[in-house]
Amino acid sequence: MSKFLLGMVLLRMISGTLEITAALIMYRLNSVEKALIVNSMLAAVGPFVLITTTALGLIGIADRMSYSKLLWIAAGLTCLFIGIFKR
Repeated sequence: MSKFLLGMVLLRMISGTLEITAALIMYRLNSVEKALIVNSMLAAVGPFVLITTTALGLIGIADRMSYSKLLWIAAGLTCLFIGIFKR
């Protein structure tokens, strides 16, 4: 297994575990206000995981792709991040 793939898998497993743990915490707190606080903490984790797993994947396949394809992928990711972070 590629070390890049392993990194992506492990990061997603950690992220999923955090999501499930947060859901259980929200259930246990039994309060919408407190659940929103827990949910807002997760909002910071999501984009970090997306950026990191995408970067690992691109590094893993960069040697097999042309520069033009990598440029298109970078342009698409830029549009995605603008859409996520635009206020």
